[in-house]
Amino acid sequence: MVHGDLSDLTRLRTENAQLRAELAGLRTELRQARLELAQLAMHSAQMNERLGEVLAIARRKSARPTKSAPAPAPPADLDDPARQAYESRPKAPELPEQLKPEKKPRRPTGRKALPSHLPADEHVLRPETCAQCGGTALDLADEIVETKLDVIKEHHRRRVVRRKTCRCRTCGARTTATSLPAPYARSKVTSAWLAWLVSMKFAMLVPLDRIRRDLATRGIALSMSFLVSLIERAADLLGPVDGHHWRDLLAGDWMATDATGLKVVVPGLPGSHHGHIEVYRRDDVVVFQYEHDKGSEALVNKLGTFTGKLVADAEHRHNRLFVDGRIVESGCNAHGRRKFRDAEAVQPALAAEGGAFIAAMYEAEARARERGLAGDVLREWRQEKMRPLKGELRAWMEAVRPTLVPSDPLLGVISYYQNHWDALF
Repeated sequence: MVHGDLSDLTRLRTENAQLRAELAGLRTELRQARLELAQLAMHSAQMNERLGEVLAIARRKSARPTKSAPAPAPPADLDDPARQAYESRPKAPELPEQLKPEKKPRRPTGRKALPSHLPADEHVLRPETCAQCGGTALDLADEIVETKLDVIKEHHRRRVVRRKTCRCRTCGARTTATSLPAPYARSKVTSAWLAWLVSMKFAMLVPLDRIRRDLATRGIALSMSFLVSLIERAADLLGPVDGHHWRDLLAGDWMATDATGLKVVVPGLPGSHHGHIEVYRRDDVVVFQYEHDKGSEALVNKLGTFTGKLVADAEHRHNRLFVDGRIVESGCNAHGRRKFRDAEAVQPALAAEGGAFIAAMYEAEARARERGLAGDVLREWRQEKMRPLKGELRAWMEAVRPTLVPSDPLLGVISYYQNHWDALF
């Protein structure tokens, strides 16, 4: 009996080990299944995100806000006061004809005449013999005029100045003739050539290495370091002009500013650095400045002596400028108008309604400019034509906001206006 019991016990242990092995295998398969399920869920989320992007693009292409497009009905669960406010919201002003989307004009067919201001090199060609019999007695019968665009490649020249030195017969002193103007002492280039280089680099956006290769094809071998030094010289020469403009901006009572990213290659560092070009302007006075980042410290230091209104984006880095009230924040409604247009992809009718209030304000301002209004007369015009639109827009936003879901882009536009209301108006 003992031997039989031991045999059964061994068998049970073996079966138990097999069951444990099978259970471990099932656990492993379960973990793999969970991993595959998580991967499928992630893939499904990515596909849903892409599908959402495709649908947004499709809506953007198909949505064309029209005058007759009905606004969506408010949600069914909206309470009665909010529903009444939505249904009785201020009516969007009619857009004037010049602000309505224009139909794309048909592309003109046929060749356009070449500009008449271009100098013309005329060539008169007359046949010497008959193309049929070879005779030379030819009488003029007709004329064919061909006009083609031609080019004469620009000429890089040498300017040689021979400065004579003379001795005075009266006192015996020697006098040397003054040289022609040059950008700086002992310069290798003329002012005109330096202006050409700056124009190619910054107006035509041609990199210096391409300018260098182009010059090399003409037999003009210049090093890259020399071209870079010329750009630095040009910046120094323009410094007083730039400084005068900057002092003029700081002395005024308002200015506008904006910034855009600029990739900069720094020697010795991998990749490129993301710097910024800032622009400051008032009317025709414009100053560009480079900053290595978009922090507020440099901005506060630059505008330390400025007092007045600053037209700027609603960026966090501008907030320190308006703390003490010395600089008054003035928002840019062009950004808000653009946000309304972007929201038309999802809310064609409602976003077009909201944008119409801003467009009507721009139209009122355009009429004031056409009439040459200024000073108190312009202020009265704005109070009469634009202040009512401001109140109607606020009432419109308060009526529409409760009907929008949190992800609606139009809600973001309304929040932007409500958060920056004082600055924008």
